[in-house]
Amino acid sequence: MDTAVIEKTEGIQSGTVDELLQLVSFNIGTEEFGVDILKVQEINRMVEITKVPQAPHYVEGVINLRGKVIPIVDLRKRFNLELKEYDKNTRIVVVDINGNILGMVVDSVSEVLRLPANTIEPPPEIVTGINSEYIKGVAKLEDRLLIFLDLSKVIDVSEMAGF
Repeated sequence: MDTAVIEKTEGIQSGTVDELLQLVSFNIGTEEFGVDILKVQEINRMVEITKVPQAPHYVEGVINLRGKVIPIVDLRKRFNLELKEYDKNTRIVVVDINGNILGMVVDSVSEVLRLPANTIEPPPEIVTGINSEYIKGVAKLEDRLLIFLDLSKVIDVSEMAGF
């Protein structure tokens, strides 16, 4: 959580200092995920993706984003989830992972959340459907859980060399 947006706020009753994290939340299937807002550059509607031969299975191809060619990763494929046709809610979340710009295809983008750091717990040992190494933690929200992703582990930039 060292790269997340952190604000210091005074606790009203205890006088303690709580860390607030800002996350962009999005959905893939019935699950809600979050990534550090500092990693997100922009969120775009789906556009035509040009296929690239011999790319890793989860790389959909590339797009031209204002004159820059960026690779596009389908998170459903990356997480080995059931594939789904793109629709009007499908979005490309453009992120910066250690200086590498790429897009992630998600089913829909929800909101920007500000969460106290203490609402995020370490990932459980066994997580159904998604390799737990991709998960920084699980946030407990009022009526739901949000999976906080570690983008540097979700997308191995070295596998994508040559884009």
